[in-house]
Amino acid sequence: MARYEMRWGIANIYSSYNNTIIHITDITGTETIAMSSGGQVVKADRMESSPTAAMMAAKKVAEIAMDKGINGIHVRIRAPGGHNGPNNPGPGAQAAIRALSRMGLRIGIIEDVTPIPHGGCRKKGGKRGRRV
Repeated sequence: MARYEMRWGIANIYSSYNNTIIHITDITGTETIAMSSGGQVVKADRMESSPTAAMMAAKKVAEIAMDKGINGIHVRIRAPGGHNGPNNPGPGAQAAIRALSRMGLRIGIIEDVTPIPHGGCRKKGGKRGRRV
């Protein structure tokens, strides 16, 4: 059994309700290897955040990364977060990870790197909150 060398990269997936951006870097995170987004692979604006667009973008990115010798990735998922954005990722995140693994990339660690506010600015909505 021939044991081949694992070459790791980091897949940064930013998934909001408007778009999904997949950015693969080397293990240090400084050198970009491949990058794509939902908007690059579909024509309609409303489709940018869809799981289908995320899968196509992930497939495109995975092909480039594998050509450059990467065969394993650590995944970092990020939602908009902050003090006003939603803290849960959009519909494309799950589909992107599934597509990356289906392309033959080994997946190491999956972590959530959504920015979480610590105090900071006051949330919008006024004194009595948002009245629906």
